[in-house]
Amino acid sequence: MTQTSPNPFLTLNYEPALEGLGADYFDEVAAAEFPTHILRFRNDQLLPLLGLNPETVTDNDFIEAFGKFQGVRPFLALRYHGYQFGEYNSFLGDGRGFLYGQVRGTDGALYDFGTKGSGRTPYSRSADGRLTLKGGVREVLAAEALHNLGVNTSRCLSLIETGESLWRGDEPSPTRSSVMIRFSRSHIRFGTFERLHYFKRPDLIKKLLDHVINIYYPQIGKESDRYVLFYSSLVERVALLAAQWMGAGFCHGVLNTDNMSITGESFDYGPYAFIPTYDPQFTAAYFDYGGRYSYGNQPFICRLNLEMLQTALASVIPFADNIAGLERFDELYELNYRQLMLQKLGFASLEPSAAEELLYQTIKLLMESKMGYHGFFAELAIQFNYGWREDSSTILENTSINYAGWKNWQNLYHQILNNLPQEEMEKVGKRLSKNNPKTVLFRPLIESVWEAITQEDDWSPFKALVSKLQAQE
Repeated sequence: MTQTSPNPFLTLNYEPALEGLGADYFDEVAAAEFPTHILRFRNDQLLPLLGLNPETVTDNDFIEAFGKFQGVRPFLALRYHGYQFGEYNSFLGDGRGFLYGQVRGTDGALYDFGTKGSGRTPYSRSADGRLTLKGGVREVLAAEALHNLGVNTSRCLSLIETGESLWRGDEPSPTRSSVMIRFSRSHIRFGTFERLHYFKRPDLIKKLLDHVINIYYPQIGKESDRYVLFYSSLVERVALLAAQWMGAGFCHGVLNTDNMSITGESFDYGPYAFIPTYDPQFTAAYFDYGGRYSYGNQPFICRLNLEMLQTALASVIPFADNIAGLERFDELYELNYRQLMLQKLGFASLEPSAAEELLYQTIKLLMESKMGYHGFFAELAIQFNYGWREDSSTILENTSINYAGWKNWQNLYHQILNNLPQEEMEKVGKRLSKNNPKTVLFRPLIESVWEAITQEDDWSPFKALVSKLQAQE
């Protein structure tokens, strides 16, 4: 069937927000030309936010815009540096992607289309600028899982297989290639500011900071102390994000400063993993030999990255003001984490002493019993019933838990339920179901999906898993 209407992605009202800052922040690049274009994923959930009806957007629309890169838009490879495993790296920048364009959503917010795997740039060095198909599949799954767990995260708009053979040291090679479009609030990183500080350009730091505040922190844009408020607001956002990761049982993998967004949004996950059991030392990245970015270390690393950002911002924001803003991080993190964990346990709020005791006993239970982190909460949702108010021994009675203090935990949970009004019980059950989906994105599940793709080119398990993650099943 011949398409008669124009491609809706090519006629969106793109805004040159970052482009308008000038070429000190990016390099114009061209997209690679690929031998094949097969649409493997399209995120129809995002299209209404762009003012588009999924039923009127064809697969070919995605391929033309985000595989063949038709149109006349300037593509911008962004410049940045970053601290990687604590060491400063001045040889960074968009090495296999670019800023495709920025679009205002129906909610009034500005969003980025960023590519991954779209070809070489001035920052590719010896790399090929490509993305493996498995890497694209993993990011699609991570983004949808995190989004539907309530984590502030970028998402994938499309994934297109591109027909090239790639060689990688961490995947059986040759392996298949892809190009992905990441949909996020911003691709400006902590490392974007760190690069400008490295080159001693306080003028460009201030210019970029004004841009960030005006676009992403508009509520403080007209305040006389807007720079101080910006850093304080960023601390709040990052503290919340760290709490969201921890509550979701998610280990990012590579929390370098070039992988942290100035909007406090999760992206560039690296070799991420969801923890099987509650183990603070669990480490996702196989090359993180010292456990720097372990699961339990994530709040500390986020705080450390915020602290290092103070140096890059010091020409605009005095150290003393930033130090004061960062002092709130630990308290904000703890408050957010406690609230998120209470939601996973079925409660909107509890008295502080009761909340602290329940959280302490729950973490102790999970650590000492070595039971599945996600399985425990999923079983709470599945087995929940009103009889738990009557008899504490019926709480998770169908689950085998080898833990000496299990009876004490049952009694505590039973006591808290009995302190609630009877009519609150239905809400407890609904919160448990909402915050504890049965499907967890463990590595073996991802590998089983990938095996079907690589062995038989069978995408049905991948599509079924995406549907489960989006439906929180």
